[in-house]
Amino acid sequence: MTLQLSPRHIFSLVAAGALCATALTVAGAGTAEAATGDTRTVAVPTLPSTCTTLTSTLATPSSRTFSSAQESAAPDTARIQAALTSCAGTGKAVVLAASGSDTAFLSAPLTIGSGVYLVLDTGVHLFASRKASDYQISGKATCGTVTTSSTGCNPFISITGSNSGIEGTQSSSGAQGTIDGRGDLDIYGTSTTWWQQADTAQADGKDQVNPRLVQATGVSNTTVYDVNMVDAAKQHLFFSQDDGITVYGLRIKTVDTARNTDAIDIDSSTNATVEYSYLMAGDDCLAVTTNKAAAAYITFQYNHCYGTHGISIGSDTSYGVNSVLVYHNYIQGTDSNGTVSGVPAGLRIKSYSAVGGTVQNIHYYTTCMTGLKYPLDFDPFYSSSTGTAYPYYKSVVVYKATELSSLSGAKSVLEGYSASYPLGLTLEDVSFDSNSYTAQYATVAEYDTTLTPSGTGVTTSTFTGSGSAPSCTFPAFPAL
Repeated sequence: MTLQLSPRHIFSLVAAGALCATALTVAGAGTAEAATGDTRTVAVPTLPSTCTTLTSTLATPSSRTFSSAQESAAPDTARIQAALTSCAGTGKAVVLAASGSDTAFLSAPLTIGSGVYLVLDTGVHLFASRKASDYQISGKATCGTVTTSSTGCNPFISITGSNSGIEGTQSSSGAQGTIDGRGDLDIYGTSTTWWQQADTAQADGKDQVNPRLVQATGVSNTTVYDVNMVDAAKQHLFFSQDDGITVYGLRIKTVDTARNTDAIDIDSSTNATVEYSYLMAGDDCLAVTTNKAAAAYITFQYNHCYGTHGISIGSDTSYGVNSVLVYHNYIQGTDSNGTVSGVPAGLRIKSYSAVGGTVQNIHYYTTCMTGLKYPLDFDPFYSSSTGTAYPYYKSVVVYKATELSSLSGAKSVLEGYSASYPLGLTLEDVSFDSNSYTAQYATVAEYDTTLTPSGTGVTTSTFTGSGSAPSCTFPAFPAL
């Protein structure tokens, strides 16, 4: 991956004391292929020119709820959708703008087609409908219920065309526009929130039928830039079978206790970069899965995770994951309210033999972690379900990693599936304040590491390296 640097990039690099992104060499990597990550040359996004501007006619209420008439028939749906449809193919933007004290838009689900961008001006709030029937997929499970199928709701925003996306203007103080899923509020006409439905589903061993906030499916060259996403009913940003994904300056803020509200999921996609984003959610911070096809050439860099389940690969890896570069990220085990994550994990690969596959060339460079229970969690037995799709984690490199203020009972999981499918791991310049672990069937190369595993089927070797573990500080989640 070639990175073009803006002044904002350069400032962050200097402040973080970062390594040069073009000189990532690990002495212990041996014959492992280097994880190139995204193969594109990724530039900082820019705002497109304007096709049309829509001005707000609603004040943003402190309760984040509107009148019954407005909630029952979201007033801005038709005009936003008409503008997006009219501007498709232009490469330009539909801009949502404030008008004096009116800063709100209230909409049912929207579709972004090819060659058009939805842009939110600073301070604008786009609120998602609370009416479950607005999201209903015909013939599927009833949206807003708990049942044995999770498929029944369309996303709030569906990106169905290439060369498109969602962007925002950022003020000099860092303020951005916001897309609010209102998952913490009652589903319209009920006394139950979307999040409570998720909790009920978990307790009953069923599925929540909740809408994702934003989903891009089967498209290329999608950009999400300088916007906020808050309180999604389910996952915030979901990419499926896409090629060419750029996410920059995204802020996601949802409490850790909101079940299945992953920040960013990249499923069965290639050539993706997520960078300079602040992510707080009730499940994975950043995740790579393969539900439909292989995933490859993915870069996560300069991101901050708060109270999530960590930076994850899996659980479905059946189509294979290759060449993921996780560079200079920060993972905190609590959200901005001080709530400890339900799964306080750091760097994570999780799968099991019903949906396993080969995960290879996964390189974690310069990672700062604090307040975690599982700083490294490479687990091929994530579920008790079994099959013959054996998880195989190869050429996994952890280079320059620090964990501070570990939780009581903290341990790393360093496990291969079997002697035939061992974990291939390099540890270099690793400093943890808790070095307990479980380990089996692993081939580990080591230099300057406080974590030195042994166990059934574990073999270790040493090599000569240089450098040291990073010195880490952890900023608070920025104001939205």
